[in-house]
Amino acid sequence: MKKFGWGLLALTGLALAACNLTKYDVGGTVTGLRGSGLVLEDNLGDSLSVTGNGAFTFSTRVQNGDAYSVTVSTQPSNPTQTCTVQNGSGTIDKSPVTHIIVTCKEAGQFAYVANQDSSDISVFAINATTGYLTRVSGSPFAAGGTTPVSIAVDPNGAYAYVANNGSNTVSVFSIGAGTGVLASLGEAVGTGSAPVAAIVDPSGNYLFVANQGSNNVSAYSISGGQLTELTGSPYAVGAGPSALATDPGSNFLYVSNFTDGTVSAFRIDAATGALSGIAGSPFTAGAGANSIAVDPTGTYAYVANESAATITAFSIASASGALSPISGSPYNTGSDVQAVAIDPAGAHVYAANATAANDVAGFTITPSSGALTADGASVASGSLPASLTIDPAGTFAYVANADSNGVSVFSIDGGTGILSAVSGSAFLTGSAPRSITVH
Repeated sequence: MKKFGWGLLALTGLALAACNLTKYDVGGTVTGLRGSGLVLEDNLGDSLSVTGNGAFTFSTRVQNGDAYSVTVSTQPSNPTQTCTVQNGSGTIDKSPVTHIIVTCKEAGQFAYVANQDSSDISVFAINATTGYLTRVSGSPFAAGGTTPVSIAVDPNGAYAYVANNGSNTVSVFSIGAGTGVLASLGEAVGTGSAPVAAIVDPSGNYLFVANQGSNNVSAYSISGGQLTELTGSPYAVGAGPSALATDPGSNFLYVSNFTDGTVSAFRIDAATGALSGIAGSPFTAGAGANSIAVDPTGTYAYVANESAATITAFSIASASGALSPISGSPYNTGSDVQAVAIDPAGAHVYAANATAANDVAGFTITPSSGALTADGASVASGSLPASLTIDPAGTFAYVANADSNGVSVFSIDGGTGILSAVSGSAFLTGSAPRSITVH
């Protein structure tokens, strides 16, 4: 019996040794790539030329227990783009790495606006130099449902998704390459009650929709632009969900809840898109939590609290996704702030209807703490600035004004972050624009 026991131990040791010698693939997904010449490199010196969006895998496999690290060796050109890596480093733990996300961006080409009362979508071409908007051929496009209040574009700029509050659906559109023209991909997909916000995760694999009337989030997988609701969807959140944000690595989903002034937080399963609650969620924000934004490093989150007239700032735990209030938060805005957005450099937070009604204000982010400091005087927008976005190059800010039926455009000073109105602004939309996104 003793001899058999030693043999068993020896076999176990051999099995463990074999496991530790096993090598695994390292890869992920590239999104937004339009240029040529992108080269990725790992810490083993393996270079990988990437010619298109989608999955990638390095040819050199990495041994279990060893570290891996992926960086951009050469940025794409023609057109020039900036690609960044998320989830790019770690240690192999008995499984392949598939969740590295390489996101490529350039100056925004098109602006998409969901018009609530006219049930249509305005689409504009963007002059990359001036920010000037020109309506594209065929715009506005029928929303495919009633009372569209949110529009999301996938990271590759190929598909758009519209949350129709009045018909409890999401409409799906293809986007014409180089034209921005929307074409319906069929009947709208059902959601929960009164959907108010939609977002595509940074991998481009999943769509999440906040349903204000049923206090939950619907989750869908994306294939060829088409949606399939996930098993387990919808997921319960707080009262009156109003907005959605993910971290740049597509690891976590955050939902601001207007009625109870909280943020629900979830971990996103990279393989399935399934959501699981994060310990401590929901996290306390402020009265009328109406909008949420996460900085480009995934380190900080900011929530616009409409009823409280404040912005709540959180730090994000990198491993768990849990939120912790930042010292000095919440920050008073002096007005019922409607929306927040962060520039691509992670240097400034912009808030619509902050410091004064119908104004847009900027705040500098302290890198070491996430604390906010006012940039200076706010700038006048249109009436009821309901939605705010920054173009991917960080050059312009775009504001949808719900009560004056237009989009205000501001140039962003690269040094100070100060906003200045673009000549010709505001640009006419449909009736009651509630959401704007730029790609």
